[in-house]
Order: sequence, then structure tokens, then C-alpha cells
Amino acid sequence: MSVLRLAIPSPLRRPFDYLPPEGWEASGIAALQPGVRVRVPFGRRVVTGYLLEVAGSSDVEPASLKRAQEILDPAPLLTPTLMALCLWAAAYYHHPAGEVLNAAFPKVLREGKPHRPPGTPGWRLTDRGRGLPRGALARSPKQATALALLQENGTVAAALFAQRGISAAVLRSLGDKGLAERCNVPPARNRAAAAPGLALNPEQAAAVEAVAATAGGFSCHLLEGVTGSGKTEVYLQLIAACLGRDQQALVLIPEIGLTPQTLSRFERRFTANIAVLHSGLGDARRYRAWEAARDGTAQIVIGTRSAVFTPLCRPGLIVVDEEHDASYKQQDGFRYSARDVAIKRAQLESCPVVLGSATPSLESIGNALAGRYRHHRLTRRAGQGEMPRIETLDIREQALRSGLAPALVEAVETTLRAGHQALLFLNRRGYAPTLQCQDCGWLAGCDACDARLTVHRRQGRLRCHHCGASHRLPRQCPQCHGSALVTAGLGTEQSEEFLREHFKTWPVYRVDSDSMQSRDAMQELVAQINRGEPCILLGTQMLTKGHHFPAVALVAVIDTDAMLFSADFRGEERTAQLLTQVAGRAGRSGIPGRVILQTRYPDHPAMRAMLSASYAEQAAILLRGREAAGLPPAGQLVIVRSDCADAACGEQFLQELRAAVEPRLPPGAVLIGPLPSPMQRRAGKFRSQLLLTAHSRGAAQRAAAHLVHAADGMRAARNRSWRDLKWTIDIDPLEVF
Repeated sequence: MSVLRLAIPSPLRRPFDYLPPEGWEASGIAALQPGVRVRVPFGRRVVTGYLLEVAGSSDVEPASLKRAQEILDPAPLLTPTLMALCLWAAAYYHHPAGEVLNAAFPKVLREGKPHRPPGTPGWRLTDRGRGLPRGALARSPKQATALALLQENGTVAAALFAQRGISAAVLRSLGDKGLAERCNVPPARNRAAAAPGLALNPEQAAAVEAVAATAGGFSCHLLEGVTGSGKTEVYLQLIAACLGRDQQALVLIPEIGLTPQTLSRFERRFTANIAVLHSGLGDARRYRAWEAARDGTAQIVIGTRSAVFTPLCRPGLIVVDEEHDASYKQQDGFRYSARDVAIKRAQLESCPVVLGSATPSLESIGNALAGRYRHHRLTRRAGQGEMPRIETLDIREQALRSGLAPALVEAVETTLRAGHQALLFLNRRGYAPTLQCQDCGWLAGCDACDARLTVHRRQGRLRCHHCGASHRLPRQCPQCHGSALVTAGLGTEQSEEFLREHFKTWPVYRVDSDSMQSRDAMQELVAQINRGEPCILLGTQMLTKGHHFPAVALVAVIDTDAMLFSADFRGEERTAQLLTQVAGRAGRSGIPGRVILQTRYPDHPAMRAMLSASYAEQAAILLRGREAAGLPPAGQLVIVRSDCADAACGEQFLQELRAAVEPRLPPGAVLIGPLPSPMQRRAGKFRSQLLLTAHSRGAAQRAAAHLVHAADGMRAARNRSWRDLKWTIDIDPLEVF
């Protein structure tokens, strides 16, 4: 008996067996390869499953097996290495294989629609047509012309026939005579070319030479370069060498907002087909880009997190830019790290992978120090750029106007009058984080979360930045019906309002997720800024990630103190990274740069470190602290979270899970909790978590397997109080709280 063993996109972490569709011979089934899509009944639905293997038997009684409806692909659309990568990711992150494989396919293929290879409709000769002598269709001049065109070219696009005045009826006549048949004309794949690169300094040249020397085999390279040191030029020259070998390059970037800038630089440098993949594209465009990457038409693929699963037929290089960025970690559903998956993919594809950052993650630095990664440092800025001068501005006992001290306002004006640009960083969107009543003390809170509602004055709304709830901005207090409603705290809208009023001569551009909602908004803004005219840029992290603004001379952090205090053990690392990245926007093109950090805590260790130590020196201190505490990267971390409408129910689930697993924990693994999440209630559900720490990756994986097995068994027991409960497991979490 032949049985199709499938991965089904569902929360269940096991394969499902099906009988072959009616009419399939055993020999045909045996020839199917893993990865083929299969349409099957699943519960009350019909879904697309993915073949894992053709088995000779099943643990399920043959009479109970359902029959598959249709084999959708004669051959798998994923390469064997990409299939292996998906199964590795499913095992490592303890996630259902069907949902992981779903991540490797565009929406139309996940829905079970036919695979349509790229190209245009056309016609080709049949064997009979190839043997027909010229002149045989002399009585039908149009048919003779069409046949001659086919005999000269083999396959011809239908559009070309139309240009020659040959109608569809003429082509159908050739088809009726058995001389030609319809086909798909694949797109032309031209040899890629690269324009000459910039002159490299010795550090850049050494990095390019070292990575290029490893082509044809797996190696992982950490490219650590100060902001403005020319990391992108290193990528471009490595990609040029990759294209010269007729291979494809995959480039991952952390944010959609970086795509236009990156694409523009690549298009100026390369004469090549470049595919772009990110969530902002429509389904049709994503499918075309996916298919172009899969069949090799696209020589360069640029994408955000999910692009790491894009199929490539000739992979030669993988680049992960800003590798430290938290955006590479999926925070819901399939919780994978695109950076770590990229490294595993490079190993399976036998190609080099380059991780680039001015502020590498401690995990990557630890791997480099241990010799697992090859470490390349760029210690000075490329060209005429010099590192900016950093200073703190003590704002204690100062009268702030929308968060800005008088000295900062003066510095901005001086910068603008000198013909330069100023960038002000405030990592809080909206007008103010709090609305309260002065008469009775009422605070506008979210009904579904343990959080306050943020005032968005332009929209006239109160919005929750955690669950998305939105309400009209009230005119009177809903509790005492008084009208003394005031805002507290600071947001980008409020600072923008002050800046526009005070600096009327110069434009002010606000950059956050509220102002940059249209597809081309960021691209248009970057083009405007790069004209170099004096202006003020005000924004959140969207403004700091990898952008190159040559005319920015002043950078200021309006509320530095908001980054100084965190309960998360990664808080100090993130503060050092963010402040370094923000500061790095200044003085990149020969203009002397100045960075001002507004703070009420100028003596805080993080403030002193920014003034006196490089990021590498700060990271070394943080690594020693992690090693002493046994925290990542010195140790491994796993979190199991419960999500339930009843807080006691979720905590009980995790307590019973701990009791079931603790006796079977491997040596070196420890469970902590359950503990309520810092924001315990979110979107109407209460969240609790169980933490697992382990000395080694192997111990963490074995313990995680026990946790998953036990949790699945407990849910299967169908305890009535757990009916609404959901649980998730997060391997190598970035967000502990």
C-alpha cells in the first residue's frame, strides 16, 4: 500500500497520512518527490498539504484513511536544500512543518492554485512542423510567414506574431494542422553586469578578498563596521563577483522602508534582474518576484524577513544587513529568526553568508570570538566622513518646549542657518502617551490591555499601540464629565507641532508609521532629503535604520532617558545599539557631525559609555556580564507563553506543564515561573510565561521537546477550563517581557 505522508498547515505538530488520488498508479506515486503540493480534505475544509514522503504503510487503519483529491505539482517547486531548510526550521523552532512550508510559498500557491511558470503566451513547432519543408504552405502566405518565423526561432511570443500582422486565427490553423502548438515562452535571462565599484580602503579590500576567497563553500562572516564605513560597498563588490560566477545573491534588509534606497543603489550599480520581496507588495507582484527568483531570471533578490525562504536555483551569496535588528525575529506564529535561518541556509547551499552591522548583536560577536564566524572590522568611515562629536545635554531644571531644551533649539537653528540638516529622534509616535482629567484623576486606559491609550490629535483619536483599539478623542471626562482634560508625556506629533511653529522658514518632516503609510511615502521622502536642502527630520526608529543622509550635521535624541531603564536583560545592549545607530546618521559626507543626547541622568553608565567608549568596547563589557549570569549568548533561553481569557487558567496550565516536565529535564536546564507577563492583559487575554534556561543548545532543544510534547498532551486531554487557552513556544526569544 502506498501512503502519502503530508505536512498540513495546522497547529498540530505531526504528519497526516492519505491514500493517493483515484487513478494514480503505484509507480507514479512512488516517483513523487518531497515538497509536492497535494490537495486534501482536512476536517471540514479542503487544504493544500506538502508531501514529506511516500510511505509503504500507515499507523492508521486503511479503512480510516481519507483519499487525497489531487496532486497539484508533478515535481516539487522547492529545491531539496530549501525543503531541508524548512524541515530544519520546523524542528529547531518546534513549529508545525506544514506552517513552516507555507512560509516558503506565495499566497496563490498556498491556496492550491496552479503553478504558472514565468513567461508570456507563445507558440512552438511540433515535430511535424520542424520537418515540413519551406514553401509547403505557399497557398497560405500568412501561415507560411508564421511557420518560417517559428522555424527560425523555435519558440515565438504571441505578441511578436501580432506585431508582424499574423492573427490568432492563422496560428490556430497551424495548430489544427499539427504544425505548431501553444507554449509558454520563458523570459530572457541576460548575463548580469556590474559598473566599476568605488575605490576600497585597506580594511574594505581585506574584507572583500576574505569573503570572495570562500566562494563555493559555506562560511559565515561578521562584517562589523562603524556607521558610514562603507559596508554597502563591500556587499556590492561581493555581489558583483557572485554575478560574475553566474550565481544569485540574496540580500536581507530589516525594514520595508529601506527597500527603495537599497534598490536604487543596486540598480545604479548592476545591469541585472532584481526581484524585491516584502509584505508591502500585492500578491501578484510577490508571486512574480518569487517565480523570477526560483527560475533564476532574477540574479539579485532583495527582501525583508520572509525572503529568507525564497527559492533560488543558483545561490552564491547571502547578505544580512543590520543583522542585529530585532525585525529579523518573527514575534508571532512561526517565531523564527531570519538571520539564524539565513546562516543555516548558507550551510545547506554551500555558499558564504555575510552579517553586516555597525552594532552587531552580542550573539554574533560571541560567535566571532569563539571562531565560528570570521570577523572583519571596518574601523573608520569611508571617504571624507569623520565620526561625530557626542555630548550630553543635562535638562534638569530646564524649561522644555515640547521636549526640546533651549540649547537644543539653538543648535538646530545654527545647523539650519549653516545650510545643513538636523535629525531629531523621538521613539514615541502620537501626540502624547497619556490623556487625563485634572479634576478627578481619570486616565484614558485601554479596555482590553493593561496600557494607556495614546493621544493622536490630528486624527482626533485615542489609540492603543498594543491591540490596535481606537476611540474618538473625548471632549469631556467620561467619569466626572468635567472638561479639564490634559495630555501628559511627549510624542512625535507634539514635537512636530512646535518645530513647525518655531522654524517656519524651514520644512519639517515627521517620519513614523503614522506619517509613512502610503507605499511610496518613504521613497519620496528620502529623495527629498537627499537633495541636501536645509530641513528638520523628526522621527522614530524608522529614521535611523541604515539610511544615508549626507547633509545631516546635527543629530539629537530628545528623550534619551526612555531607553535607559529596562527590566529586560537585553535592555543595555539595545540602548547601546540604538544610540550608536542614531548618532551614526551625523557627519557622513565630510560635514562635521554633532550628536546631542538630552538626559536627566548624565552620569548614568550608558551615558558615560556613549561619550568615552566605542560600541565594540561596550559590547565586550556586556558580554562578560552575560557570561557571569549564564544568559544568551553564554546560555540558551526558551519561553512558553499561555494566552487565556482567565488569568488563573493560564497560570494553572503552565504550573501543571512545569510539574510534568521538570523531572525529565536534562542536566543544566532550569525552569523559572510561571510568571505573569509585564503587560499581563493584552487584547482581552491574560498572558503568563514559563522560562527555560540551559547551559547548551542541545540541552535547551531536548528540554523544549519535552515541553512541547507535554503541552500538546495536556491540550489533547481537553480540560474544559483550557478550552480557550492558547500556548506558544519561543526559541531564542528577543522579547523576554
